[in-house]
Amino acid sequence: MAWAADVRDFELEAYFTRWEFVARYHLTASDAQSMTLAELLAMADEDEREQFGDTWLGYTETRGDPELRQAIAATYDTLDATQVQCFAGAEEGVYTAMRVLLEPGDHAVVVVPNYQAAETLPLEICDVSGVELDADDGWRLDPAAIRAALRPNTRLLSINFPNNPTGHIPSRAVFDEIIDICREHDLYLFSDEVYRLLELDEAKRLPQVADCYERGFSLNVMSKAYGLPGLRVGWIASRDTAMLERFNRYKHYLSICNPAPSERLSLVALRARERILARNRDILRANLLDLDRFFADHADLFDWARPDGGCVAFPRFRGRGGVENFCRRLVEEAGVLLLPASIYRSELMATPSDRFRIGCGRAGQREGLDAMREFIRRNRGDFEPAST
Repeated sequence: MAWAADVRDFELEAYFTRWEFVARYHLTASDAQSMTLAELLAMADEDEREQFGDTWLGYTETRGDPELRQAIAATYDTLDATQVQCFAGAEEGVYTAMRVLLEPGDHAVVVVPNYQAAETLPLEICDVSGVELDADDGWRLDPAAIRAALRPNTRLLSINFPNNPTGHIPSRAVFDEIIDICREHDLYLFSDEVYRLLELDEAKRLPQVADCYERGFSLNVMSKAYGLPGLRVGWIASRDTAMLERFNRYKHYLSICNPAPSERLSLVALRARERILARNRDILRANLLDLDRFFADHADLFDWARPDGGCVAFPRFRGRGGVENFCRRLVEEAGVLLLPASIYRSELMATPSDRFRIGCGRAGQREGLDAMREFIRRNRGDFEPAST
């Protein structure tokens, strides 16, 4: 449980601490549209609403409410409730898995760019290598790069698809080769799947790792695709029940258990999952059309490509002064929050320095884009590339 005094700040969360709740337009949110408690309970039947009102506010099972775990297991093709471990959000799951799966002397391989915890937490334990998503080739992941990164002591490969921040999803052939590599080298495969089910093209949707690989661990959460981060309920699913039991024991030192009201509400949401996901995909579809129009109108300043899945994208800023200056001025002068490339810098390898994360999963995006459009209109001379 030791934690280095000089551990790197969580860049994204530090930036959000400064701006998330004061910026007028949050255009970089990574979750789908949320809802009120009343709206969620309106999706419940009478028995479910009564059960929520009768929820006992004592301790709950460390592993997670049995009924909730059964509902989670039903979202997989091959698993049952014994193969699900709940956590207080996804971050606790990532932390626990890295602390249990890795030891000093091990080696891990992590996809880059990434959600920072994917590399910072392993780096506190052992050696870590990065494999890049190629920005110049549609964020393609080359399985040969994974093979080249392996060492005799490699113990774990960590992936995240749909990827944060790029929205990339590899082909099924690449996914299957990743499984083959892990099986061939007896690796743990940790798969962050929190954006799964937001693919507008279902043909791009990948299977869940826990369904495909006996040493695979699928991370998911109510926060992203379901748009319910306030519940703080996440989970890891795996066929490796012995390792899940070790996760469970480690959780005794962290949250101990999840809040009972959150577990009951998560159960309501999972039972209404098709309605919630359909609504969120409709919002995403409309927002992507608005983004297509916005970036087409400013093609001299930005390179835009739709994400394969999820509700974040990572466009390139081509203007003068650089993306850090653009994002800083945009939030300070227009109240529009984006995440500049520095938030996604990696300690493992060079990452693109001309990108920014934009979110596309929440309602109200158009107002933020209008404010961004007006900011650019007023200040175009400051950012216009010299060649235009």
